[in-house]
Amino acid sequence: MITWLIVAILAYLFFGLASFCDKLVLSGTVRKAPQPKAYTFYVGVFGLFVILLIPFVKFSLPGVMGFVWIILDAVVHVVGLYAMYVALGRFDVSKVIATIGATQPIFIFILTWIFWGPQTMSGTDILAFIMLIVGSAVISVEKTAEVTGDFIKITIFSSLMFSFDYVFLKFVFINQAFLSGVIWIGIFIFLVASTLLLKKSSRKEIFEKKIIRDKKTQTVFLGAQVFGGGGNLLQSFAIALSPIAFLATVNSLRGIQYVFLFLMTLSISRFYPKILKEELSRKIIFQKVISIFLIATGLGILVF
Repeated sequence: MITWLIVAILAYLFFGLASFCDKLVLSGTVRKAPQPKAYTFYVGVFGLFVILLIPFVKFSLPGVMGFVWIILDAVVHVVGLYAMYVALGRFDVSKVIATIGATQPIFIFILTWIFWGPQTMSGTDILAFIMLIVGSAVISVEKTAEVTGDFIKITIFSSLMFSFDYVFLKFVFINQAFLSGVIWIGIFIFLVASTLLLKKSSRKEIFEKKIIRDKKTQTVFLGAQVFGGGGNLLQSFAIALSPIAFLATVNSLRGIQYVFLFLMTLSISRFYPKILKEELSRKIIFQKVISIFLIATGLGILVF
């Protein structure tokens, strides 16, 4: 258990660094809401860089079922991304992320039972899982926002697609060596994302003028993509290593990402306010401390 747990924690450290870079970008000159098709397409383009690994790994052709799971994973991944970016453009960011983060482990838990049947988990493992979900949900909520029917539909749909992504990834790694599977997934995510170029309106949105003109901001934005890519690779490795029963637990560890983000934001705001200045009320700090306690306790239960 320890191996996949360490890999998952490292993955969420990278995701935390990516989120921090995004925070720096959004706190600067960039105020434009995300363009769903453009963001989805460029995530697919970045995913294609995994082909650079081909000379260094034993790259093999998947079997028929291997290709089926790879294609299914690429489709749900791209659809989930697009739905999330649509939600981020229409609703409060913290609310969107909190809703997806809180519901995804539950969906994954249900899907593992549907695809593989009832999974054996001890009472302490279930308790750790619950504490991690609650801690992740609490720490990711920054402010309240009105919840509408459209909000529920799009965020739950995105969460469900990302949950299928976890399950299909596990099938890929059961049928294919890890790095070979990662490369094939990157290729097909790019191919699926490229279908957005079929429509003229989509091409116009994707290739519009840059919304980030400042070179320093571009560097930070690129850093976010690099850290995000590293996080995705490590998260995929954690999924490959973890027992099926703990797939949902891997996802519930996402709260660690928000812990890292909170600590980085707090440190930079305190010691380098010219880079990032964020006021934190006692209420917010208390909320974060309680969340960190829940997440740390859940981790402690898993380890010991």
